[in-house]
Amino acid sequence: MRRTSFVLAFSLATAAFAQGSAMSFFVTSSNPGKGADFGGLAGADRHCQTLAAAAGAGGKTWRAYLSTTGAGAVNARDRIGRGPWVNAKGATIARNVDELHGTNQLGKETSLTEKGEPIMGRGDAVNMHDVLTGSTPEGRATATGDQDTTCGNWTKSGDGSAIVGHHDRMGLTEDPPAKSWNSSHGTRGCGMEALKGTGGAGLLYCFAAN
Repeated sequence: MRRTSFVLAFSLATAAFAQGSAMSFFVTSSNPGKGADFGGLAGADRHCQTLAAAAGAGGKTWRAYLSTTGAGAVNARDRIGRGPWVNAKGATIARNVDELHGTNQLGKETSLTEKGEPIMGRGDAVNMHDVLTGSTPEGRATATGDQDTTCGNWTKSGDGSAIVGHHDRMGLTEDPPAKSWNSSHGTRGCGMEALKGTGGAGLLYCFAAN
């Protein structure tokens, strides 16, 4: 009996590792604790890489889907590779960058964490559907003027704002922006409490760039 249990546990662990190795997209299951302050793009990428490694997919180069503004502005769509991307359950969410920003398969059922778990959204006990992006619907840096749309290029945890999308494709209205996965509205601030105030938890989209 003990040997059978061991074999079963080993088989389940092997299957979980294989599933994690194939994964090339996930929504982060947690925030490091400073809201939208990840220490810039490098820190956000590191957060994605750390979570992916814990899930058995650390052999890939992971990038956070984030844009930056100002001098040397960066487009989120240009940092995530060519695709295709699959979630932790093996479902394809987009075959390439154009499809990702067009007719993708993102929604509450497919926007899973690195652990293969769904994230609560609109209508659940706690709404966590806001995902930080700082991007336009096309996945590009926003033309901001003096307006902050990236929480100081992901270095602020106090005042400021960042553009978020809705992982569950749901909003207060039927207007397209309300249902956008990557460009729905701005946050009320950059700290965790402010992010919670609009229905978020400081989560990111992570993509394997290779």
